Amino acid sequence: MQRREFITLFGGTAAMWPLATRAQQPAGRVYRIGYLSIGAREQTLYATKAFDEGLRSVGYRVGENVVIEYRFANAEIERLPALAADLVRIGVDIIIAAGGNPAADAAIKATTTIPIVMTTVVDPVSAGLVASLARPGGNVTGLTVDAGGEILGKRFELLKEILPNLSRLGILFNPDVPVIRSRLTSMAEPARALGLTLVPVEARGLNALEQAFAIMVKERAQAFVVQGDSVMFNYRGQIAEMALRNRLPAASVQRELAEAGFFLSYGADLRDLYRRSAFFVDRIFKGAKPADLPVEQPTKFELVINLKTAKALGISVPPTLLTRADEVIE
Repeated sequence: MQRREFITLFGGTAAMWPLATRAQQPAGRVYRIGYLSIGAREQTLYATKAFDEGLRSVGYRVGENVVIEYRFANAEIERLPALAADLVRIGVDIIIAAGGNPAADAAIKATTTIPIVMTTVVDPVSAGLVASLARPGGNVTGLTVDAGGEILGKRFELLKEILPNLSRLGILFNPDVPVIRSRLTSMAEPARALGLTLVPVEARGLNALEQAFAIMVKERAQAFVVQGDSVMFNYRGQIAEMALRNRLPAASVQRELAEAGFFLSYGADLRDLYRRSAFFVDRIFKGAKPADLPVEQPTKFELVINLKTAKALGISVPPTLLTRADEVIE
């Protein structure tokens, strides 16, 4: 197994704040952070751990100079508005909107005064979350999980490289996340360039997955890509099992899905984004306005291949691709 880190820049410039941010916090001040997540606590431990690591790196210790009020929606999007309103009610100093666009949208609708740091949103400008990446405006800033249209076709290219006869590709997505639906249009061109016919399939939750797989099989999909969404993320284990049962190679954006049994993942390093969000918190606590802090695009991307799943599906992965992978799961 060979690992390496590749750094890729797509148009955005990530602000690398100086080590001076490690300075001692004002004596006696205890900040209160509201952490709003669409996911379940046990399913997103990687994110909360990374965020805590980020806080420590800039001088904050939970229980000493900062406390965190966690609110988890357990993959139920409709719960987010009430959870966001509760954080506003208890008077937190800042809100971390974790787990994508729905959490950010709920936080933005709940307050126009409390600073909000988004962690893993998709296309925040077209989604109406910020005015622009350079000048987000209002009380919102943070990090986006994608780096523009180029990343959408990358997973298609990887699947086509491994499966040269691939011609029909399923796209499994949650229709309750509007920006994900809109991405289907953006996928058309890279799919066409690779000779792929896309088979879009909707699933809002666990109960809809069996039907979604039945549709993909009926429509003769030879593999599928799961569009990034915290609801799908929560059910990654079940999706991986169904994919194996239906003999469908699965790809997605997050390494955690490959770890759960997906064939491969390619996307931003989410742990890095959650760690980076702590730098936004620190800047805001030191007096910066969210409107003046540009939204960061990811600079660190990971390719993870699950060789165990590949063998179970009878897929031979080219050695050249294995050497390019950041991690190979065996």
